Amino acid sequence: MKSADNPMQRAMHASPRCGARTRGGRPCKSPAMPNGRCRMHGGTSPGAPRGQKNGMYHHGRYTAEAIKACREINAWIRAMREAAQDIP
Repeated sequence: MKSADNPMQRAMHASPRCGARTRGGRPCKSPAMPNGRCRMHGGTSPGAPRGQKNGMYHHGRYTAEAIKACREINAWIRAMREAAQDIP
């Protein structure tokens, strides 16, 4: 049985395709989303969340205070390693 004869796959084969060019220069064969592109080439939600939805970067590991604390800890670790090497 060919895949085109399978009733479960007819809708998949008939759906519009993305058509964006791949690295090899061939058109993308993934099914297109309503905006005409597949999920990899700009589907329904391209990019990072905006505003407070991207909260980890506003008040999490990547705040100025967190980066400063991480650098201080790394400096202490470096100093301890250097001190350990000086011990005979």
